[in-house]
Amino acid sequence: MQYDRTDARILEIVQKNNRLTSEVIGEMAGLSATACQRRLKRLRSEGIIEADVSIVSAKAVGRPIQMLVMVTLERERSDIIDKFKKAIKGSAEVVNGFYITGDADFVLYVTARTMEDYEQFTRRFFYENSDIKGFKTMVVIDRVKSGFAIPVEIPDEE
Repeated sequence: MQYDRTDARILEIVQKNNRLTSEVIGEMAGLSATACQRRLKRLRSEGIIEADVSIVSAKAVGRPIQMLVMVTLERERSDIIDKFKKAIKGSAEVVNGFYITGDADFVLYVTARTMEDYEQFTRRFFYENSDIKGFKTMVVIDRVKSGFAIPVEIPDEE
């Protein structure tokens, strides 16, 4: 996956506001709207832009309970890891999931309407899964920063 300085500028722009038109993005990046559309299409098809999303307030949509959950598997086998990754992807309650190194195998960002709902989720998602050794829940007091913006490295010109 290759990108140039102009692509890097486009990436910086759309990470701040993905609702801008191609005309506006192009103007900010020094391109025509058509050239900007072509670059955006390529950046998406090459997987450099993975998704165009809006960040929704969990509290505003009735899911004020937010947790970070560290999950440890009983054993690390590729079939068990793949099965758990699939369960993460299939769960609406799990907003983000990361396969990690260190004291746990996964870290999950989970939302719930109430602590009772979270308890039901834990019973269904963790306790009924014999591949899970344990999990540790940390309740989020305040979401200080929320986003997906990645610092974009500007490639050297050759």
